[in-house]
Amino acid sequence: MKWSPLALALAGPSQAALRFGCSTVSIQRLDPVVQPGMVPSSHVHQIVGGNAFNATMTGDIGEQGTCTTCTFSEDFSNYWTAVLFFKHQNGTYKRVPIMQNTALPNGITGGMTVYYTQQDFNSNGNQKITAFKPGFRMTVGAPTTETLPEAKGHIGLRFVCLDNKGTRFPELPDFPTKSCKGGIMTVHHFPSCWDGKNLDSPDHQSHMYSTTKEAFQAAGPCPASHPVRMPQLAYETLWDTTQFNNMWPSDGSNPFVLSYGDSKGYGTHADYIFGWKGDSLQRAMDSSCMFNACENGRPLKSQGVAEMNKCAIKSSVTENIDAWLPKLPGM
Repeated sequence: MKWSPLALALAGPSQAALRFGCSTVSIQRLDPVVQPGMVPSSHVHQIVGGNAFNATMTGDIGEQGTCTTCTFSEDFSNYWTAVLFFKHQNGTYKRVPIMQNTALPNGITGGMTVYYTQQDFNSNGNQKITAFKPGFRMTVGAPTTETLPEAKGHIGLRFVCLDNKGTRFPELPDFPTKSCKGGIMTVHHFPSCWDGKNLDSPDHQSHMYSTTKEAFQAAGPCPASHPVRMPQLAYETLWDTTQFNNMWPSDGSNPFVLSYGDSKGYGTHADYIFGWKGDSLQRAMDSSCMFNACENGRPLKSQGVAEMNKCAIKSSVTENIDAWLPKLPGM
């Protein structure tokens, strides 16, 4: 059968949707995107992914890592967010640990959930998705965001007060104002429209354009300035705040603070450095699999929880981040 150009366009491939877990590779004050080479960086980050993570990351990260904490063993990317702390009424701080999503295999240490979707949470799409390139990096959100209207304008950067690990609504632009029975989830949706030229930009954001809508809804079309549709990258991080529920302040004020001193949550942000090996992510985006159906070589190589948890890096910063602390690290 001879296909016309129109028919070929209408018969576009069904694109993959990936959802997978990554255990913790490190928790420390390093930020190779915003503060490259600075040891220590200004605030503590929760980091997952490949073991090539360090203060200065250049070149093809997919060829530099030797292990990864993520389900897909070809993914040496790094994904990180600011750490959440609990502030006691006596003025001391305690780091809040993260916990795995119910959709992930049991036993993951930490358990950030990563998504690369094409259309929305429930279905594949039919657009051509171009995978990120070696050397690509970006951030979303900004710790300098200081007002609620600004926070509301950062579509896709939200908090969820969990009744249980399966709770997904409502999404809030700032910290919950009550103790949450199942913990707090932070959600970070990155922009998915690329200018087609720059692997980074001075602000780590302007080479990308966001048409993201709330709660994994299908994103809008890319503009002419940023015409290349890339995967919709998102993180879900579940913070185990339940251990602090009986310490909630008597005046009802929010006791949680992000590691750079934000007690409202307005400046929630996240960083990404691409590190998939070879053409593995593009092969996945060209397939029609969804979630764990993409594992075990269909089309991506995957690994078990023990291998994920085994991968780690030594901290470059010597400081105690786990005791009750008189002040936030770096503050």
